[in-house]
Amino acid sequence: MFTVSQLTELLGWASILNIGMLIFASIALVTMKSTITSMHSKMFAIPEQELALIYFKYLANYKMLSLIFIVAPYIALKIIGY
Repeated sequence: MFTVSQLTELLGWASILNIGMLIFASIALVTMKSTITSMHSKMFAIPEQELALIYFKYLANYKMLSLIFIVAPYIALKIIGY
């Protein structure tokens, strides 16, 4: 069973990893957009014009889920002093 301080530490590291993954994915999509779009278009038979919206939705959903389920509980636990 986790103690509250262990849970706080776990959420802190999970926050760092999730934010890092979000930054990495964003940079990869910005810098290698044509390569990634071409590859995904061929792999999944999706028109390249639709992929920009799909990527945007992916990043937005990942960010919101990370903030709601990882970062916000971590901040709440830090505020109450654990």
